[in-house]
Amino acid sequence: MDRRSFLTASGGATLSLLGVPDAVAITRRVRSAPAGAVRVGQGEVDAVLAMVKTLGDSAAEYGGSHVRRLAIGYLTDNAGPWLDGKYTEATGRRLYAATSQLAHLIGWMYQDEADDDDHQDRARQYYAHAFRLADEAGEPELAATALRGMTVQSIAFGPRYRAEAFALAEKAMDHARGLDDPRAVAYYQSTLAEAAALDGNHQLAAKALAASQTSIERTATAPPGQSWASHFTIGRWAHTSGMVLAKMGDLTGAREQLHQALEIHGLDRRRSRAHVLGNLGEIHLQQGDLDGAMAVWTEFLDCADGVRSVRIRDAALDMRVRLARHKTAAGVRALDGRAAVLLDRQ
Repeated sequence: MDRRSFLTASGGATLSLLGVPDAVAITRRVRSAPAGAVRVGQGEVDAVLAMVKTLGDSAAEYGGSHVRRLAIGYLTDNAGPWLDGKYTEATGRRLYAATSQLAHLIGWMYQDEADDDDHQDRARQYYAHAFRLADEAGEPELAATALRGMTVQSIAFGPRYRAEAFALAEKAMDHARGLDDPRAVAYYQSTLAEAAALDGNHQLAAKALAASQTSIERTATAPPGQSWASHFTIGRWAHTSGMVLAKMGDLTGAREQLHQALEIHGLDRRRSRAHVLGNLGEIHLQQGDLDGAMAVWTEFLDCADGVRSVRIRDAALDMRVRLARHKTAAGVRALDGRAAVLLDRQ
């Protein structure tokens, strides 16, 4: 779909993709489900949520490509027919919300697998499905999360898409205004900060980052909830904060935040740790600390072994390009060789 058309589209008219229902589908289907439609209850809703957790845990550890086909198969063969089933309005809303999370996960998997146009367009389509399903279910947090996924995707495309990223981040915040979960609020505020920094609006970026810090610090002792946004921990916030500060030119602050993400708050997924380590090595080298960069990148390569993700691949490519200027330094050739082996496996 055209990314820009999503910013002004309304209702369900923009979605015929994958046969996902339109924006009045729940009430219409409750009234007029076909006589032979499968009956759907809370058990089916719980099954979708359990699959989202299982597949999401695997993807977070080893990258989006590992279980993407399983996730699509489950959406097509299980959740899809249930959406066409017979249910009460309350069950329908819960089913739509659960399927929104599954569609979002698939979008994230496509985005994480490769950065070619086909993968990124499919990611955007699934994010759009996730948004419409959440909107129909009356779940503003899930709708905001889908918009955040699109925002992060636009940020990854770079400065050319900075206006789009900022507009999507603002839309996510619009949906998040009434949320009570400070983790979720911090999640969207930090994304707005990153989009604003990319757009060159450092004043707004600093304001949004400070607001997100206030929100996330309210969750320091609270266990994460079940939703995607409520898994945003203070460690993940520190990583995002570091990347925002780096975009604003504060490399010392960025380095401190990334060290905190790894050493103080901890990150429990290999892919997440590898991603932070790749960013941190780059910042060390930008500050002229070659030894520090090599030490961090050595840990990055250890952590990234077996992880398949475009972010990991890009970090390894970036490392090799940056180290080429220092090829005569001790240990650089060996580190470059290890990165080449990692890239061969991606």
